[in-house]
Amino acid sequence: MADVSAPAENKDSLNGFLFALSAYLLWGFLPLYMKALAHISPAEVIAHRILWSVPVAGLLLIILKRTEDLKKAIRNPKMLGMAVVTAVLISVNWGIYVWAIGAGHALDTALGYFINPLFSILLGAVLLKEKLKKTQIAALALVVLAVVILTVEAGRLPFVALALTFSWGFYAFFRKTLPIGPNQGFLLEVLILTPFAAAYLIYLNLDGGGHFMAGSLADTLLLASAGLVTAVPLILYANGAKLLRLSTIGIMQYIAPSMIFITAVFVFHEPFSMAKAIAFPLIWAALVIYTLPMLKRR
Repeated sequence: MADVSAPAENKDSLNGFLFALSAYLLWGFLPLYMKALAHISPAEVIAHRILWSVPVAGLLLIILKRTEDLKKAIRNPKMLGMAVVTAVLISVNWGIYVWAIGAGHALDTALGYFINPLFSILLGAVLLKEKLKKTQIAALALVVLAVVILTVEAGRLPFVALALTFSWGFYAFFRKTLPIGPNQGFLLEVLILTPFAAAYLIYLNLDGGGHFMAGSLADTLLLASAGLVTAVPLILYANGAKLLRLSTIGIMQYIAPSMIFITAVFVFHEPFSMAKAIAFPLIWAALVIYTLPMLKRR
């Protein structure tokens, strides 16, 4: 697997495409795994995702012989501070996602990840002072309209979708600029989170509320596989993001939410209200308006 410590050139590569495609396909199937853990608290699932990711990511760095880069990053206060930010953002995103799938809000997670590419445009305009094109403004206007429709129907903002959009959007933004290789960066993030995850699991087991080695064999195996389920797609995504244009990553982001949408409707049988029947096509239309100019330029 490629490992790039320096900022990548702003061009696409076949390796980057394959890395990103693999990541999005794995994320597309992730709701099936999370649904099997719906009876376990999201906090416990997240703690296991963090702890079991450490040996997976650590072994990869040893194989790649990139451990020195990690040591340098730990000794760099600025880089460590940036990693703390991305670690907090990804843990928040995980927590919302795990809870939403277990609570029957898979459609809302799909909505959040459909909105995310367009939120990236907004971040670029606000944080990087990028000038918005007319098509981008039109796409954002359709998303706002969709959110308004969902808000009117529910009597409140679609918090799950928006929280996932914001947390992942900012994570991707800061992660793209983190001056460290993607594999080292992911291990650094989970190492930062490990003390908190370990402390919580110790407390949980002392209190008799833990499921690992205390519940069914299936629960134990599912929790033990949390590292692979978490680390592999994130590492693939991080490698892909370094080797692809941001616009390419933006287009590929539709893969996972499309799969989640299909799973939510046809496998989990979540209710598809009239407001969602209007809002989702509006967002799909926005994505088409956003994507077509990029495809023409390419």
